[in-house]
Amino acid sequence: MSEQACRDCHRIVSGQNCPVCGSSSLSKDWSGYVVILDPELSSIAEKLNITTAGAYALKVR
Repeated sequence: MSEQACRDCHRIVSGQNCPVCGSSSLSKDWSGYVVILDPELSSIAEKLNITTAGAYALKVR
């Protein structure tokens, strides 16, 4: 199964639902990739409003 991105929180997921926000609105059409290891200390996570560690898409269509 290919990776998909959640349209709501941009988390990269491999299942049918997003583990972060619970949404089932997923897209295979996404670009950019950022991995957040420590969202509390990350300035990138702060700018992207990410509060949970993981892999995220930068743009989801």
